[in-house]
Amino acid sequence: MKGTECDFIRYLEGSDKRFVIPVYQRNYDWKVEHCRQLYDDLVKTIRENRRRHFFGSIVSVYDSNASDIEVLVIDGQQRITTVSLLLLAMCNLLEKGVVVSSKSNLGQKILEEYLIDKWQTEEKKLKPVKNDKLAFSKLFDKTEDYVRESNLTVNYEYFFKRIQQQEITIDELYEAICRLQIIDIKLNHDDNPQLIFESLNSTGLDLSEADKIRNFILMNLSAKDQEYYYENYWNPIEIHTKYDVSSFIRDYLTIKHRALLQKNKIYVEFKIFFENAHLDTKSLLDDMLTYAKRYEILIGKSNSGECELDNCILRLNRLETTVTRPYFLEVLRLRDENKFTLAQVTEIFKIVESYLFRGIICDLPMGHQSKVFPFLHREIIRYDGTDDNYVEKLKYALLSRKERARFPDNNEFVTKFSQRNIYSMQSKNKIYILERFENFGTLETKDIYEHCDNGTYSIEHIMPQHLTPLWQRELGDDYERIHKEYLDRIANLTLTAYNSKYSNDSFTNKKTMQNGFIESGIRLNQWLAQKNKWTESELEERNNYLMGLALKIWAAPVTSYKSEKKQLKTFSLDDDAELLTGRSIVKFAFKNTEQPVTSWIEMYQNVMQILYAEDKTIITRLAVSKNDKISIHFSTNTNAFQRYIQLDDGIYLNKTSSTQNKLYVLNNLFKLYNEDPASLVFYLRDENEADSES
Repeated sequence: MKGTECDFIRYLEGSDKRFVIPVYQRNYDWKVEHCRQLYDDLVKTIRENRRRHFFGSIVSVYDSNASDIEVLVIDGQQRITTVSLLLLAMCNLLEKGVVVSSKSNLGQKILEEYLIDKWQTEEKKLKPVKNDKLAFSKLFDKTEDYVRESNLTVNYEYFFKRIQQQEITIDELYEAICRLQIIDIKLNHDDNPQLIFESLNSTGLDLSEADKIRNFILMNLSAKDQEYYYENYWNPIEIHTKYDVSSFIRDYLTIKHRALLQKNKIYVEFKIFFENAHLDTKSLLDDMLTYAKRYEILIGKSNSGECELDNCILRLNRLETTVTRPYFLEVLRLRDENKFTLAQVTEIFKIVESYLFRGIICDLPMGHQSKVFPFLHREIIRYDGTDDNYVEKLKYALLSRKERARFPDNNEFVTKFSQRNIYSMQSKNKIYILERFENFGTLETKDIYEHCDNGTYSIEHIMPQHLTPLWQRELGDDYERIHKEYLDRIANLTLTAYNSKYSNDSFTNKKTMQNGFIESGIRLNQWLAQKNKWTESELEERNNYLMGLALKIWAAPVTSYKSEKKQLKTFSLDDDAELLTGRSIVKFAFKNTEQPVTSWIEMYQNVMQILYAEDKTIITRLAVSKNDKISIHFSTNTNAFQRYIQLDDGIYLNKTSSTQNKLYVLNNLFKLYNEDPASLVFYLRDENEADSES
């Protein structure tokens, strides 16, 4: 195996060279977004007068014993195929006279040096696999009878249109391609290509999103600047975030975009943010480092300066409520700007804690609460355009939530809490509950989490899971019902370090034995030690006692604040479609942008166009193949629908379906695009107004 630096164009040239893609490789799957990035890089190479642009490595096996040189491409087919598509688009545009080169016969040179073998009846140099072979061949035909659903065709057409924008001349574009540099790794004949392919694609760790971002920021700097920015910014960011920089940047971008990002798209979104923000490297890293220091507080690695706040942060981390971090980062920013006192920050955190926990007890889906926090800070500011009276506005914002994102009131909370099977909840939730009941309202706290983590403490059923005859007599004739109803409820649960010792013993023995309830140092058990028996009456009494505490621990906020501006209600694509029936849409948010619309049809059309622009192949396949359950909503024929929306290039979308049908199509389409349906947010009018489409 031997690797050398090589100009990519030199790697491709030679009319007697064939590039063979092994059949064990996947089809070509680069999307338009990858092609856009390549073209952007080529434009920057010219405008910034870069001498070289590194284009990765290509692993191949050369067979020069044949009459032609066959290059078996083990790794790198995506790059070879993409540049071949770009060169072919250049060649065809030059032949049609759409663009003009100052160099004589540039189109012919591209065709004969990099695309075909003119001595072998114009055989194509690139040999793709499977269905890609036909699609690639069709792009050379004068009839333009292309395989439209193929990624190759879509990307070729992207290049064909982009070149015509003349951001740089065709000659400059060719010069930029000539500046692409690769590492050409040639395998020996003794090497096993299949094993090497498997090794390249199944071993080792992929670059994390943070790794890609670090490289993106530092790559084009001088060695001296790279060292400076790494030592003074990037490494401190790593330390402040406990080396989970990818999660931090996801939250950082959520603040900037006001929407949660998919984990595998952080790098792509970061590049978009950086380019749109027009920040220099120092300004960007200054801002990121400042937020990383706040993030350090949120992950419990650094103290806030307020014990009660730090304890609240510990509890939220135990509940794994990471979705709140972008919002809390903004709260801590306002604290740094002296807009809040520490007491106000603590109150904000505790309000959010109550909101989240009440939602857990009342079985409200966390997915719906996760939609609240990316937009919450901006919503609060929008009430009157200021951060004045912030805490009261926060209370109002959360209390105004409806349906599945509501703030459960006291009656709902107490009713659900009393009847909830607490013992079957996730361990993190039930330990959190018992920790709160044990430590609330006292400075003499116990490290419940540590004791539970190391196995010292465990959860004890006061009335045991298996009733002995003694317990049956003590509970009375109705013991079966009592046992079934109360066994796993909070009224029958406590903490102890002597679970195995208590076992199924009677209540009296659990109370009076050595280390029993009377001698227990756990406050929860001191209440039990005052009781002489354990029947339904005591269970109800303890439930009432704990529910009284619960209303103090997870208090519902009270405020007299009222917004003068009527607020829009928010739903998303993963909500039940019935919740949206008869409601009028005002705007939607998707892909980091908000767009006002006048109807569900307009939203539908706009979202479809966004998806289609991102990857044309998915919708094109639906329109052409008719193999999917939603393909009946797409066509290449204008006569297929009474009313239609034209997306582009002869792809038509049914316009006459109901709103529920539109949401059904979008939900299924989001699966094909690997998009989170929660990322499409609808803003609706407060009143139930009739939808114009209805």
